[in-house]
Amino acid sequence: MRTKKILIVLLIAFIGGFTALSVNWVFEKFKNDKAISEFEQTQYSLTNYNKTSGNIDFTKAAVQTVNAVVHVKTKIRRSNNQQNIYDFFFGNPYNNRGNSPVLSSGSGVIISKDGYIVTNNHVISKANNIEVMLNDKRSFEAEIIGRDPATDIALIKIDAKDLPVINFGNSENLKIGEWVLAVGNPFNLTSTVTAGIVSAKGRNLNLLQESYAIESFIQTDAAVNPGNSGGALVNTNGELVGINTAIASHTGSYSGYSFAVPSTIVKKVVADLTEFGTVQRALLGVSIRDIDAEFANEIGTEDLEGVYIDKVTTGSAASEAGIKEKDIIIKLNDIKINKVARLQEQISKYRPGDKITVLIRRNDKIETFLVTLKNTIGTTSYINKNIIQVLGASFIEISDEEKRKLGIAYGVKIEELSAGKLLAVGVKEGFIITHINRQAVKNIEGIQKIINQTQGGVYIKGIYPNGSVAYYAFGIE
Repeated sequence: MRTKKILIVLLIAFIGGFTALSVNWVFEKFKNDKAISEFEQTQYSLTNYNKTSGNIDFTKAAVQTVNAVVHVKTKIRRSNNQQNIYDFFFGNPYNNRGNSPVLSSGSGVIISKDGYIVTNNHVISKANNIEVMLNDKRSFEAEIIGRDPATDIALIKIDAKDLPVINFGNSENLKIGEWVLAVGNPFNLTSTVTAGIVSAKGRNLNLLQESYAIESFIQTDAAVNPGNSGGALVNTNGELVGINTAIASHTGSYSGYSFAVPSTIVKKVVADLTEFGTVQRALLGVSIRDIDAEFANEIGTEDLEGVYIDKVTTGSAASEAGIKEKDIIIKLNDIKINKVARLQEQISKYRPGDKITVLIRRNDKIETFLVTLKNTIGTTSYINKNIIQVLGASFIEISDEEKRKLGIAYGVKIEELSAGKLLAVGVKEGFIITHINRQAVKNIEGIQKIINQTQGGVYIKGIYPNGSVAYYAFGIE
């Protein structure tokens, strides 16, 4: 009997344990199944969300633009081992050397149905022959309408009609992180489209070694290589927002960053080249610098906003408006100014004679100035023939003391020389021009006036600071 009772207790215990284990197993299974179901639902929702919101279609922009980007082929005669700054940025993948013609290539953007094409100045500046090949394989010889080394933009034209075009967009509206496409002909691979985002705006690379150079590049991570120069940077609507110009590279090939001239600058330069044959450069007449934490501490301010004015040129637009050294420019026509490149970009949109409003911080007070911009020779008129570009020089007035020392009554001094007519005939910096074509040169405006009236030969007389008199002659178109 005792044994029977023990067996019954053990059976009851076994049944109870088995029941408990069964219930626990069912509960755990239900809980796990529910967790798996919730996990799967969450994953599905996330995937569905990403799929619907992150899918950006580039095909429309690519179709709209690829036929309006052309292949620009040039023939250049260059001396042995000559290398310029663009070789450093872009490399010379064809390793051309010697005195035989150098075959080079880049890209261009058709902006009018009758054949006007925007490209980079460095693509065509030294070319003896320019050939433009369309995406449909037709080929045309191009003529140079005008070029602007200060922005690295050039305008060329082919004799054709009913061409596909890319419309200008507004680069001011570009946002950091926005998708863009680079369209061009890298390594002679025609009609190549790459995508990236806008990484930064207002980049200054110190790439353009020209007087009055303007650099406010759009930085992207769209792949750009040698041959993309002069090609289109477009937004997802297929609008032109920049002209691809440079890459940051130690090898000459793409390393992650590319740079484009903003369309706001390009549009202004193209309009000037079309109408005048030269860029109507508007100048504020100040030397400026960025304000970082170290410099802010040096000048005794905690505010890093704006750009600092180191110097104001006598007789300049800024000087006549009442702007002074040590002023800080914080706005230009309601647009915030935080970098030198940003100020240069904004000024580049205007022509001599245009009036702008400049907001200045002076001694912790905010003041507003109305400024009438001037040209490169200190007047508000338009320039019909750019003496800076033709002669390759910048000029300054000479002092009365220097006149007395040299025994002259008038003259204009060459402050700086670059590639141009004067350098080509042997003129040195510091030379004082007293006569052009036997007409007295009394001021910088006088040089402009005489050159504008001249076709054919130019005969220059002048004197160097050491007293030696010199004569030079050259021809202009």
